[in-house]
Amino acid sequence: MSWLEKINRTGDIHRIPPEAYDELAAEIREFLVQKVSQHGGHLASNLGAVELTMALHLAYDPTYDKIVWDVGHQSYTHKILTGRKAGFDELREFGGMSGFPKRRESITDVYETGHSTTAVSAAMGMAEARDLFGDHYHVVAVLGDGSATGGMAFEAMNNASDIPSNFVIVLNDNNMSISPSTGGLRRHLSNIRVAKGYNDLKEDVADRLLRIPNGEVLVRLIKRAKSQVKRVMIGDTSIFDNLGVTYIGPIDGHDVNTMVHVFRQVKNIRHPVLVHVVTQKGRGYPPARRHPEIFHGIAKFDPVTGVPVGEKTTTYTDVFGKTVCRLAEEHSEIVAITAAMKEGVGLQRFAKRFPDRFFDVGIAEEHAVVFAAGMASAGLRPVVAIYSTFLQRAYDQIMMDVCRNGLPVTFLIDRAGLVGEDGATHQGVFDLSYLRSIPGLVIAAPRDVRDLKKLIDLSQEVDGPMAIRYPRDCED
Repeated sequence: MSWLEKINRTGDIHRIPPEAYDELAAEIREFLVQKVSQHGGHLASNLGAVELTMALHLAYDPTYDKIVWDVGHQSYTHKILTGRKAGFDELREFGGMSGFPKRRESITDVYETGHSTTAVSAAMGMAEARDLFGDHYHVVAVLGDGSATGGMAFEAMNNASDIPSNFVIVLNDNNMSISPSTGGLRRHLSNIRVAKGYNDLKEDVADRLLRIPNGEVLVRLIKRAKSQVKRVMIGDTSIFDNLGVTYIGPIDGHDVNTMVHVFRQVKNIRHPVLVHVVTQKGRGYPPARRHPEIFHGIAKFDPVTGVPVGEKTTTYTDVFGKTVCRLAEEHSEIVAITAAMKEGVGLQRFAKRFPDRFFDVGIAEEHAVVFAAGMASAGLRPVVAIYSTFLQRAYDQIMMDVCRNGLPVTFLIDRAGLVGEDGATHQGVFDLSYLRSIPGLVIAAPRDVRDLKKLIDLSQEVDGPMAIRYPRDCED
């Protein structure tokens, strides 16, 4: 019997001996690759979070404690460990198991998510409710480094410093959102990782030096130098310490025993703590490791080769990507902006051909829209490409910063309408309603890809804001 066969209900992971954790992780990865290859789903992010999820389930009681997954697309291992293996046979199908946490599925899915940067805010609310009711459960928010680029995550961490009780944020750092992470936080986390590697190297050297005569003198010099290097790399404290959240890490996110030890220790800290774990997106499956952005969310594929199953077809997204490149050749004032969705919205070709005119702002839709407004006010013609379900997060900015000022910003709204397998949190069904309430905004919906090309051309002639919404469908 395999170790995974012993996992049939919440808590069964405690029946697995510690020496078998690596084998269980490998079996979970094999299970995920097989099931997602048959039904599609989020693969790379889940492959990277296997050991982290195991450690959380070993250190906490998910039927009592509250584990809040940011976005929730990395919760597949959580579903396996809570007795839902059979649900993967109908993963993301109508009436089947959701690809995101779903409260009706399990009491261990404590919060339904689907959009990023919400976990710290929601978990903080649970922690405050716990304290007001006099309860004693633990609250953990699992936040990806990509989600941490969003403003709401920083707003919540700023506010979290006021909590006078235990509250844990786990920062799952794989240097990726959907596309590679961008910005100053990415560089800060990179510096922390580099400093940790430097420190580990020097400690190993110190252990050897202590075995030789007068070695302790050299060790003191090395430690002094080590502190200076670390201070140069990341300063005296991390950004999280400066926000009032105690920083611990970085920790190997694939070492179950170390993570369990740390999680159990931080339970005793009576203020907010951030545990920084470093993982590999796509771990254990070479195609996903090579192309984590492709395997972030993928349709059916051959599990042996990683090649998608089915005929290649042209989508509205493909047509947009090609058309905006053609226009950019003709008009130097055109720039393209996206919120951590370069591949998803079809801007990878534009980013390669016009790197100085492409801007990935991270998971920060509100900033993306106001950033575009600033560009437009200075004479550029921004094209903002965002999924319908995510653009609704920037409604106020579209109204107040773009449309009230009559600025020539074009919104390319991908995945408009029903999108199927991703479920309620990702259906693009509200954009037409909320955009029609905004004065001065031209709204268009092409009937086919030929119309899409014409509308994108027309957008450059419109003296003001325009929104073009289109589905994820393929060309007829």
